Amino acid sequence: MPRPIWRLIIDGPVPGAMNMAIDRAVLESRRAGRCRATVRLYRWERPTVTLGHFQKAEQVDFGACAARGFDVVRRPTGGRGVLHDDELTYAVVAHVDDGVPRSVAASYRHLCAALAHAYRELGVEAELTPRARGATDSGACYMHATQADLSLGAAKLSGSAQVWAADAVLQHGSFVRSRDVEAEAEVFRLGEQGRSALLASTATLSAVRGGAPSIESITEAAISGFEDVLGVRLELDRLSPEEVESAESFAEEHSMLAALRNQ
Repeated sequence: MPRPIWRLIIDGPVPGAMNMAIDRAVLESRRAGRCRATVRLYRWERPTVTLGHFQKAEQVDFGACAARGFDVVRRPTGGRGVLHDDELTYAVVAHVDDGVPRSVAASYRHLCAALAHAYRELGVEAELTPRARGATDSGACYMHATQADLSLGAAKLSGSAQVWAADAVLQHGSFVRSRDVEAEAEVFRLGEQGRSALLASTATLSAVRGGAPSIESITEAAISGFEDVLGVRLELDRLSPEEVESAESFAEEHSMLAALRNQ
């Protein structure tokens, strides 16, 4: 029996607000049945802090972000803040008709199994985090562990965030090559104790492997993970003109810096 064909979009570095707007536009397109299930792999034009959809802006030091030349945007998905820099980010958009369970917990397990496969392709034995770690007041995603995360032992490798639109879901997250702990601690106001905790409780591909894999090898591993685990075939494609138009109309809504300028 032939495998279902999903769309694969590979983007180079893109401005932060546009990255979030594209993911949102693809979700709307899949919800309306105008596109196939889609895996998008992309990078960031410059280091960018993303805030969860409902996260308080005061959990981020905008002055520190400006001084470092970082962008700040709001995600369409939930969760806490992430500093995106030396990484490959993935987004998967699919419908329950594509085999994704409607339950949030079950859909995370379903999609994160593909990510765990990708990490194994890269020589890292990542597993879904078995249990949530106690919550703190920190606004930094990597200071928390949930059952939607991939971990190596007690160290968090990557987190994922979701949003549903009717029976279609957007899930995105990162394959982190290396982490600037000092910058992350500063922009999320973690202080010295938080910086130490962040360093102790997280892992990166570079640290685990003794060197960072290339973006190309991470891309190949991610494609293999989605195809092999989900039983689909990814076919290289591009956004439709309608998706591009929607993304362009959404982009300013996701820019936290634009929102501050308009206050």
